[in-house]
Amino acid sequence: MPTAPLTRAGLARLVDHTLLKPEASAAAVRAAAAEAVRLGCASVCVSSARLVDAAPVVRDTGTVLCTVIGFPAGAVLTAGKVAEARAALALGATELDMVADLGRVVDGDLVGVQHDIAAVRAVTPADHVLKVILETAALSDEQVVLACRAAEQAGADFVKTSTGFHPTGGATTEAVRLLHQSVPALGVKASGGIRSLAAAQAMLDAGATRLGMSATAAVLAELPE
Repeated sequence: MPTAPLTRAGLARLVDHTLLKPEASAAAVRAAAAEAVRLGCASVCVSSARLVDAAPVVRDTGTVLCTVIGFPAGAVLTAGKVAEARAALALGATELDMVADLGRVVDGDLVGVQHDIAAVRAVTPADHVLKVILETAALSDEQVVLACRAAEQAGADFVKTSTGFHPTGGATTEAVRLLHQSVPALGVKASGGIRSLAAAQAMLDAGATRLGMSATAAVLAELPE
């Protein structure tokens, strides 16, 4: 958790600037990638089909390429997630945000959940980041804790609150706190509905170490340069 006042540059380095609307055009994706670079964000996060558009924009900058795997439902065959991960890595992605199989979490099939995550981890280089989206608003606290532990055992680097597309809602400070307490050795990404500096600060104070945002420029503008 930050102990010093946030600056624009400091907060930007914690942000995955995100454009995942399925209707996003190639031009919109390129613009989002350019904005992420201009703002100094940690990454730009786009759909795997749009990596080809974002990759040239962020190449040789301090902003890396992030994508989503099995998005947004996670109810995809493990082999499909592995294939998507391989293709995304070949296109230059160095951070993967994969959606856990929500139905398996609800069923209590933590062996299946862990296997699903571990299969993607196995094809992801050790120096590349794997984040696991748990869709916390759709789960009980007990289910969240068990899913966090499965993600940790499978080799994930981060656990993440939400896709931002589920009708149950996005990130909450309570969910972030629970993720952090459940697997303190992992990073925590808060994503879904963070549209103000106050909301971003609250997530960081609760234990988030990365933020997924689309309103990045507006949030950063609330801070002094």
